[in-house]
Amino acid sequence: MSINEASTSTSINNDAQSQHEAYTIEENSNAFQVKANDHAEVVASTTVLVENQLNDNMHTRKRSRSIVSSVCSEKSRQSSGNDSQDPGPSLWLNTSEETSNNDYVDASDTERLIEESRSCNKDVSADFQVKLKKSMTLMDGVGIIVGVMIGSGIFVSPKGVLQYSGSVGLSLSVWGISGIFVLIGAICYAELGTMIPLSGGDYIYIGEAFGPLPAFLYLWVSLLIIQPVGNAVIALAFANYIIYPWFNACIPAAPIPDISIKLIAAVLTCFLTWVNCVSTRASLKMQDFLTLAKVGALIMIIGAGIYHLATGNTQNFQNPFAETDLEAGSIATAFYQGLFSFAGWNCLNFVTEELQDPYKNLPRAIMISIPLVLIIYFFTNVAYFAVLTPAEILAADAVAVNFGERVLGVMHWTIPFFVACATFSSLNGCIFSGSRILYSSAREGHLPDVLGLISIRHFTPIPSLVILMVVTLAYMVTSDIQLLINYVTFSESLFITASIAALIWLRIKQPNRHRPIKVWIIFPIIFFIVCLFLVIFPVIKNPVELGIASAVILSGVPVYYLCFRPSPCCRGITERFTRVCQLLVEGLPEEDEINSETIDTNG
Repeated sequence: MSINEASTSTSINNDAQSQHEAYTIEENSNAFQVKANDHAEVVASTTVLVENQLNDNMHTRKRSRSIVSSVCSEKSRQSSGNDSQDPGPSLWLNTSEETSNNDYVDASDTERLIEESRSCNKDVSADFQVKLKKSMTLMDGVGIIVGVMIGSGIFVSPKGVLQYSGSVGLSLSVWGISGIFVLIGAICYAELGTMIPLSGGDYIYIGEAFGPLPAFLYLWVSLLIIQPVGNAVIALAFANYIIYPWFNACIPAAPIPDISIKLIAAVLTCFLTWVNCVSTRASLKMQDFLTLAKVGALIMIIGAGIYHLATGNTQNFQNPFAETDLEAGSIATAFYQGLFSFAGWNCLNFVTEELQDPYKNLPRAIMISIPLVLIIYFFTNVAYFAVLTPAEILAADAVAVNFGERVLGVMHWTIPFFVACATFSSLNGCIFSGSRILYSSAREGHLPDVLGLISIRHFTPIPSLVILMVVTLAYMVTSDIQLLINYVTFSESLFITASIAALIWLRIKQPNRHRPIKVWIIFPIIFFIVCLFLVIFPVIKNPVELGIASAVILSGVPVYYLCFRPSPCCRGITERFTRVCQLLVEGLPEEDEINSETIDTNG
C-alpha cells in the first residue's frame, strides 16, 4: 500500500470515528432534553393545578360581583321609574355579554350607581376574599374562653391553694379574689381588644404602645415556651386522665408507662391540629360541645356537694379560718395556684378578627364567661370541702378523682373521663388561638412569610398550625416539664403586665383615640400593681430558674436584628420555601378589604 493510500484510509477512519462520536453526543443530548422536558411538564402541571384553583376562586369573585352589580342596576332603574312616568334612558353596567351592546350610560348617574353597586357588592365579595372568616358568634366566643379556662386546674389546683393558705376559709377567699382579679384584667383587655380590633393579643398591644422590639420579644417567648409548653402540658394531662381508669383496672396501683402517655398526647395534638387546619367551624362546634360537657360535670360535682351540705356535713365550715398561714410568701403562692386555674381568660383577644361584631361581642363574651367560671370554681371548691376533709384533699394527687370515688361509687370512672374532656377542650382552644399569634406576627413581618399564608380551600392558617404542632411535639420528650411550667408562668405574667402598661401608656399618649369601651383608670392601675408583684416575688424565691427565663427572653434581641437584616442568600431561600409551601397548602397571603374597587363599565 502506498503512502497516499494509507493516508487516505486513515483520514476516512478518522472521519467515521468523528461522525460516530457526534452521533453519540447528539443522542445523549436528545435524551437529556427529553428528561428535562418531562421534568418541566411535571412542574408545569403542578403549577397549573394551583393556578386553576386560584383562577376558579377569582372567577367566582368576579361572577358574584357581576351578579350583584346587575341586581343593583335593576334596583336603580326601578327607583328611577318610581320618580317619574318617563324613566328616561336606561342605565347599564356592562358586566356580561348580554349587556355588551347596551353602551348608553347617563353620565350624571354613573358615580351614584357605582357607589350603590359597591355597597351591594361588599358583603358578597368578602365571602370570597382570602382571609380568616368572621365565623365566631357570641356563644362561640364564650365557648372559647370557658373551654380554655376550665382545664385540669380546677380538678387538681385545690390541693395547692389549701396547702399554702392553710385553712378552708382563706382557701375559698383566694379562689374568689383570684376570680375578681381576673375579671378586672379581662375588662382591661376588652378595652384593648375593641380599641385595636386585630388578632394577636399581647403581641399587637405591646407593639402598638412600645414598638416592634418588645412585641418581637413576646413573640419569641410565645413561640419557644408559652404556647408549645402550655399545649404539651395539657396534652399530657389528657393522656394521663384518659388512660388512668383502664390501666388502673388492669394493673391496680402500678405506675402508667411514660411512653403510653406521650404517644396518646402526641396523637391528640396531631388530631386537633388537623381539625383546625380543615375547618374552623368544626373546631368551634367541637369546642362548644366539650365546654358544655365539662360544665355539666362540674355542675354534677356542685350538686353532690350541696346534697352533702344539706344532709349536715358542715364540719369543715364550722371554724373556716383556723390554722390560716398569714406569711406573705405563702399567700402569694396560694394566689399563684388559684390564678393558674383561671389561665386563658385573655384567649379571645388572640382571635378578635374572626369574631363577629367584636366591638359588642368581645366585651359581652368576657362578661358572660369570667363570672360564670368564677361561680363554678367557687362552688366546686365548696363541694370538695363538703365531701372531703382538708387532710384528704392535701393527700390527693387529683382532688376530683378522690371526690368521685367517695360520692359516685362504681361510676367514679366518669370523673377522669370528664377531666379528659376538659383538657381536650382546653387544648383545642389553645391551638386555635395560639396559631393566630404566629399568623399575625408573620403578617406584620416578624416571622417568615410562609406563616402568614391562608389556605384558599379551608381559609385557615395551616402553616402556623403545623409549626405550633411541631414545637409542641418536641416538648413532649422532655423529662422536666415542671421547670418549663415555671418558665411559662413567669413569662406570661411578665407580658400580661406589659400589655396593661400598654393600655395605661396609650391612655396618656393618645387620650383622644377612639375607644368603644373605656374602663375606669383605677382598674388597670390596680391590675398592673398586682401583676408587678406576681412577677417580682417569684424572682426573689427562685432567682436561678427565672434568671434563665429572663435570659431566654433577652436572647430574642439578636434574633430580632438578624431577622430584620437578612442576607440576600437567606431571603432567596425563604422565598423559595414560601413558594413550595404555597403549592403544598394551596395558600395565599391575606387579601385586603375591597373598599376602593371600581366597577368596569366597559365590560
